[in-house]
Amino acid sequence: MLFTVIGCCHYGRIANELLMMLRSDKKQKQEVFLQDPIGVDKEGNAITLLDVVCHDGESVIEQVDLKIQIKNLYHQMRNLKKRERTVLELRYGLLNGMEKTQREIAETLGISRSYVSRIEKKAIKKLSEEMR
Repeated sequence: MLFTVIGCCHYGRIANELLMMLRSDKKQKQEVFLQDPIGVDKEGNAITLLDVVCHDGESVIEQVDLKIQIKNLYHQMRNLKKRERTVLELRYGLLNGMEKTQREIAETLGISRSYVSRIEKKAIKKLSEEMR
């Protein structure tokens, strides 16, 4: 993560200051906030970590929120039955990034494609109810 943040910085001098600040904070084991000032620009305005982190169209806040939601989803998946969890993991490639069709899952598990479909729908419904 540290190298990703540094790689996304727009200014070389700021990148160096950012790296020094993060190293210092890591040693002190303090929290680092996106709104914390890390330096000043040419006009004397404060520069925050949020100002220099790349976001490729998405705000940093949205990226963090998405990661929290994904973590919560994985946590909720532990409440599913083993077969439901397996179907979702295979269907959406949650374990290895390789998505499988319902037909492929049916062959793997030795059940019908329509049964895989019902299991998938039931598991998604459970998760969506728990995530509300």
